[in-house]
Amino acid sequence: MIRKFSLALADRRRANFSFAKKLVAFSLALSLVGCANLSAQALFSHYSTALQQPNALVAQGEYQQALEQLPDSPDGEILDGMEKGRLSLLSGNLEQSKVALEQADLAATEQQDKAIIQLSKGVDQLGALVTNDNMITYVPPDYELGFLHLYLMLNYLQENDLQGALVEARRANQVQERAKKLREGELLNASKTASQNGIADNVGAVLSKYPSAGNLLGSVQNGYLFYLSALLYEAEGNLNGAFIDYNRALAVEPDNQFIADAAKRVAFRQGRRDELKLLEKKYGKYQRPDSTKGQLVVLNEQGVVNARDFWRLPLWLSDSRGNLEAHTVSLPYYRSHSVAPQRALTVDGQSVKPEQLANVNGMAQNALSEAMPAMAVRQILRVVAKNEMRKSLSENDESGIGNLVVNIFNVLSEQPDTRSWQTLPESAGVYSGFYSKGQHTVNTDGQSINVTIESGKITLVWLSRQGGQVVHWQGILGGI
Repeated sequence: MIRKFSLALADRRRANFSFAKKLVAFSLALSLVGCANLSAQALFSHYSTALQQPNALVAQGEYQQALEQLPDSPDGEILDGMEKGRLSLLSGNLEQSKVALEQADLAATEQQDKAIIQLSKGVDQLGALVTNDNMITYVPPDYELGFLHLYLMLNYLQENDLQGALVEARRANQVQERAKKLREGELLNASKTASQNGIADNVGAVLSKYPSAGNLLGSVQNGYLFYLSALLYEAEGNLNGAFIDYNRALAVEPDNQFIADAAKRVAFRQGRRDELKLLEKKYGKYQRPDSTKGQLVVLNEQGVVNARDFWRLPLWLSDSRGNLEAHTVSLPYYRSHSVAPQRALTVDGQSVKPEQLANVNGMAQNALSEAMPAMAVRQILRVVAKNEMRKSLSENDESGIGNLVVNIFNVLSEQPDTRSWQTLPESAGVYSGFYSKGQHTVNTDGQSINVTIESGKITLVWLSRQGGQVVHWQGILGGI
C-alpha cells in the first residue's frame, strides 16, 4: 500500500514537473518575445490607444504638444520617424522634420532591400503566434511611403532646393511600386498558408463580414503626390513629365477642374493637339493666361486621418481532437473612410474653394483591406496555437493555476494591429488661379497670409489646417 502510494506520488511529481517545464518554457518564450520587440505596449495594448492623446492635440492644432506626447516606447524606426517628421514639420522645426523623415526613409529602404526580409518577418511571426500582430515588424503600405517622400519634397522646397524635391518625386514612384509588389507577394503567401493549414474557409468567413473599401482609384493612388510632382516638373521645364503626372492626378480625381486646367496648359505648351482636344471636350475650352500674370497654387491639407479601431468577430474552429469550439478574433478596421468637403479660403477678399486631391481616409482604408487576408490568416492560426498551448499546459495542472494564467494572458494579449501613420491629414486639395504681379492676401481660418506673385512664375502656398490653426509656407517656383 505504501509502495503504491509512493508510486502515485512520484507520478504526480513527474506530472507536476512536466507541467512546470511547460509553464517555464511558455514564460521564457514570452520574455524572449518581449526582449526582441522592446514594447509592452505592443503585447498588451495597441497603437491607436497609445496615440490617442497626440491625435487629439493635432486635431486641436497643438502640434508641439502632440510631438512631446508621442509615446516613448519605440514602434520601429519607420513609423516613429514618420510621426515625428510630420509633427516636426507642423511645429516649424524643419531640421528635425527632415532628420526624422530621412531616418524613416533609410529604414524603409533597407527593409525593402533585404533579400532576407521574408525570413526576418517569419521569425517575428513565431512570436506573433502566441501574442499578436503588433509583435511583427511594421511594414508601411505604399500610400504611407508616398507621403513620406511628399513631405521630404516639401522640406526640400522650404530649403529652396527644387532638384532635391524632384529627386524625392522620382523616388516616391519607385518605392510605391516596390511596396506594391511586396504586398502582392504577402497576399499570395497568405493564400498558400491558409490552404496548407486547412483554414481557407475560416478566412473566407472572416473576410465576408469585413467592411469593404470600395474600388475607387482615389483610394489606391495619391493624386496629391502626382499633382505636386507635376507642378515641380513644370517649374523645372520638364513638360513631358508634368503632362504625365497631371494626367495621373486627373485619373485619380477626374472632377478636379484645377488639375484639368493644368493638364490643358501643358498640352497647349507642348503642342499636343489631340490630347488638348480631348481635355477641352470634357473640361471646357483652354484659356491662355495673360503673360503679365503669375500663377497662385494653394495646396490645402485639413483635418487628421482616421485612427484604426478594433473589431471583434465570433469564430468557430475544430481543435486537434475534432471538437468544435467558439473563439473570438480581434482585427483592426476603420469606422469610416469619408472626408469633410474642402474648406473655402479667400484670395484678396474673394471666396474660393480648393478641390480634392486626396482622400487619405480612403487610402488608409484601402491599404488595410488589402492587408486583411494576411492578417486574418495569422489571427486564425494564432487562435488555434493559443488554444492548443492552453490545453497542453492544463493537462497535468491539477491546481488550475497554469490554465488560469494562460487564459488571462490570451485575453490580455489579444490586441489588434492598429499601427498606421496617424498624424497624416484627413484630405488634401488644391486651388489655382492667375493674378497680377505684386502683393496679394490669402485669408484662411482667421489668419491672413501675404503672398507675392511674379509674372510668368508659380507662387506655391502650402497650408495645413487643424482645429482652427493654420501652418503655412510659400515659395516661388520656375516659369509657367
